[in-house]
Parts: sequence; C-alpha cells; structure tokens
Amino acid sequence: MSVVTCQNVSKQFGSNSVLKDLNVTIQENSITGLIGRNGAGKTTLLQMLAGMLAPTSGNIRVFEENPIDNLKVSANTIFVDDDLVFSPEMKLYEILSSAEMFYDNWDSEFANRLIRYFGFQTGVFHDNLSKGKASTFNAILGLAARTPLTIFDEPTTGMDYSVRQDFYRALLKDYMNHPRTIIISSHLLNELESILEDIMIIKDGTCIVHEPMEDFKTYAIALSGDYEKIEKVVNESRIIHRRFISSNHAYVVVKELSGSEQDCLKQLGVTQTSVEPAELSMYLTNETKGGIDDVFKQS
Repeated sequence: MSVVTCQNVSKQFGSNSVLKDLNVTIQENSITGLIGRNGAGKTTLLQMLAGMLAPTSGNIRVFEENPIDNLKVSANTIFVDDDLVFSPEMKLYEILSSAEMFYDNWDSEFANRLIRYFGFQTGVFHDNLSKGKASTFNAILGLAARTPLTIFDEPTTGMDYSVRQDFYRALLKDYMNHPRTIIISSHLLNELESILEDIMIIKDGTCIVHEPMEDFKTYAIALSGDYEKIEKVVNESRIIHRRFISSNHAYVVVKELSGSEQDCLKQLGVTQTSVEPAELSMYLTNETKGGIDDVFKQS
C-alpha cells in the first residue's frame, strides 16, 4: 500500500520555484532517507506531506487523502523538526501528557524510558533546553508517538555524535518492533545509510534518485586512470563526477558500466572501485561535475 503519492507536484513562493513536477511514491512500513542540500526543497516537500503547505500545482495523497485540513492525516502523522513550538507555559511532562491524548499509538512507558536515558528533568520548560537537548526531546516525541507516518526533518541538529548514534539505533529497533512509514531528511547520509531501506535525493526541486538503498550502493562506479582512455569507453553524459589528479590522470565517477565496458577499461589499465553512498550523494548534488575544483580550473 502507498502511504504517500505525489503526482506532478510543484511549489512556488512568489517567483521562486522550490519543487518542480515531482513524482514520488512511498510505500507503507519503510524507512526512507530524504537527502539534498540546503534549499533543495526537502523541508517544503515534508511540510506538504504533513498538510502544512498546499502545492502550487499537482496532486498529493497521504493515506489516499488530501493532507490539507485533514483530521485523519493529522492524527496519523507526526512532523518533527528543530522548530517545534510549544506553549512557553508548558513543562516537558505536560508536553508528554498532551501527546498521549493526541496520538492513539503513544507509548508512555517507552517515552519515559527514553527521557530517563537521555537525562531529562521533566519539570523544566522546553524553551530552556539547549539546541541539542531540544532536538533530542523532539525526537523522543516522534519515536514514542508511533504514528503510521512519522516525518523527521533534520532531527539531529545540535545533537552530539553519540546522541545521534543512540537516536538512530532507537529508531531502527523501535521500527523493527513497530513497523510504520518513516521519512527522515538529513545531510548526514554516512550516519543514516545503515538504517535506510530507500533513498530519495532531491536536487533543485527535482527528485533525481529514488530507489532501494541496496541498489544505490551499486548505482555508480569509480574509475581512476588516463582520462583519454576513460573517454574512449565512457561518454560525457554518463559522467557524474570528474576530478583530475594530474594533467592526464583522473578520478571519474560514472553511472553503470556493462560487463564489456568493464573488461575494456581493465585492459586499458583503468582501475575500477566502488563509491561510498555518502560520497556519491555529494557528487550527485554538486552543481558541476568537477565540484569545487571547477572554481580553480576557471580562474
């Protein structure tokens, strides 16, 4: 069953096109990583899925319904980011109590275990928490709510490395015990990749990759050797990233190679290696194939 469906979705703010003709389907009981640079459109997309924004054009369905002003979607979705706003008069224990009343699947015992583990005093106000502590508390809300659609938008902002690792592990373990559809956006694919089932990469408002994480690990291959020899086998349109080590020696990342192409490159003395997913996502979202090196090449 599809929990999320986007058909030809675009979003504009004035003259600024944030999302462009986006087509996405997300199945139930899956963990999807939404990866992209700042300004790519990640937050806008997630806010539309949560019913917080309407698309300029196109069709969005969450649980097969329009999410805007929809009680069913609201009751079955939680949107967690670092801008969650609570009444300045509410202490943490009051926020937890209100969550229990709103979310049908709320697990108070689980929430309290996480609260104790991360060292919270529930008699304090949310506004008095540090950035990292606020993010951790918000993440606890997202986990303990166990909504059928759980959206985390850059949830680890301000968290220490060890806390981020604990959060990822808690998310995965609770997901295994209580499957639901989880979408998590982040810049830190290297930390996320072990928990993801699917990856979605957005660049300039367009989805350029959406596939299982296992498939993404073999999405591209790195070539190292004489660039003229590489050019004989691989055409320009298939090059994702290119970096010159010397005048004629290059490191080139390309999408897919046939068996015969791999054999040919091997005979030409070109080394072939795998590309780490985090590295590949960076190359795919670069503005140019050479990345920052192109700045110096053109100067």
